[in-house]
Order: sequence, then structure tokens, then C-alpha cells
Amino acid sequence: MLPLVLYDILSKLPGNSWSPNPAKPRFVLSYKNLPFDTVFVEYCDIAPKMKEIGASPNKRDGSEVYTLPVLSDPNTGALITDSWAIAVYLDETYPEKPVFPKGSRGLIRSFDSAVGALLRASLEFSLLRSSQILNERGQKFFINVREAFFGEKVDEWSPEGQKRDAQWEALEQKYYGSAKIWYEEIEGKWIMGDTFSYADIIFAAHSFWLKKVCRDDEWKRIASLHDGRWKKLLAEAEKECNLV
Repeated sequence: MLPLVLYDILSKLPGNSWSPNPAKPRFVLSYKNLPFDTVFVEYCDIAPKMKEIGASPNKRDGSEVYTLPVLSDPNTGALITDSWAIAVYLDETYPEKPVFPKGSRGLIRSFDSAVGALLRASLEFSLLRSSQILNERGQKFFINVREAFFGEKVDEWSPEGQKRDAQWEALEQKYYGSAKIWYEEIEGKWIMGDTFSYADIIFAAHSFWLKKVCRDDEWKRIASLHDGRWKKLLAEAEKECNLV
């Protein structure tokens, strides 16, 4: 079997990988024990590189935007854009060790939307920290795009004080607080009890993102929430997917 190719976003961090959406197929590929190589692309080079390889853009607010992750499968000739579409493709093409247990895809899709909605209140803080781990060219592009999206300059995204405090409150109480309820409502350590699924990968990928981009004291603050539940859950998901 030829290795699949995952296109991910370049950073200054050791190992480069940091972004939550490319992290999701990385978890899936590793969980399924599929061989793959990673091609890291500078943020500002994503569109020209994806056009070069023939990847499809995502549609966002009526516009076509080239995004990562993209997965190339030389075994089938498939080229797939978007983390959700990649996960579905991998389960359908390589059904051993499914990440969508039978009948669960619709529910997990709804879970994905719920997780994304809960993260929006703290998004500016998370994106500020993300911008700070990019190389100079990528950082400039990243900031310009998101300044246009937010209608705010980068130093207005998450200034220390009332705005930053509100974002932390949203992250701790709304996002992780809701997650605590979800995981407490089940019997077993995963969202679906004893069955590991893409729902756990969604949550692990977001925690992975925060661990990578936050400053040490900020990650320690998250890791200490609810008696260290989220640090432990991320570690268990990484172990389950053979990423440690």
C-alpha cells in the first residue's frame, strides 16, 4: 500500500503540527494504522499549492476558499478537502477500525457543530495565540485575513483585561463545562461509552490545538480544570490513535 499524503499547515513549533482541523485526519489515519506522509504548507501558500495539485476549495459565505487539511490517496486517486469529508472517505475506503460506528454519523455531525459553536466565544484568543506560532510570511497572511473577518486589528482580538477574561470564562465554563457534562453522562471514558469514535477525535483535536498554541501557564490552567480531566483525555486519545 502506498502512503497517503496529508497536507498540513507549517508553523515554528517542533514537529510543525498544531492546527485542529488537520489534526483530525492525523488522528484518524493513525488510529486506522494507515501509512501516510505529511506535506507542510506555509499559510500564504495554501491557495496556490492546492490549485497546483487540483484540490477543491471549500465554499464559505458564498466564496470559494482553499483550506487545509487536504488528503491525497495515491491508491485510489482521490483528493479530498475538509477534515469531515476526509474522515468519511477514510471510513468508507478503509473500513477496518471505523471512527463512525454504525448509525452514528448524523449524531457525530451534530456534535461537531455543537463543539464549534461553543468555541466561538473564545475564538479570538485562540486565533491570537495561533498567529504567534506561525512563520513571518504565514503570520502576516493569517492576521490580514482574520482582521478582515473580525473587523478588528490583531491587538484588539484578545487584549488583557475584561475582553480576555470573558474569553477565558467562555472557554472554561461554556466549552469545557459542557464537555464535562457530556463525558459525565456516559458509562465509559469515551463519548460513546467504551467505543472510541470521531466525536472523541473532534474534542481531542481542539485540546491538542490549545496545548500547542497556548503559553505554558495558559495550558496548565486548562489542564488543571476538572481535576485534570482534559489533559488526561487528550493523552488517552493520542494513545488510542498511536500518536504517542
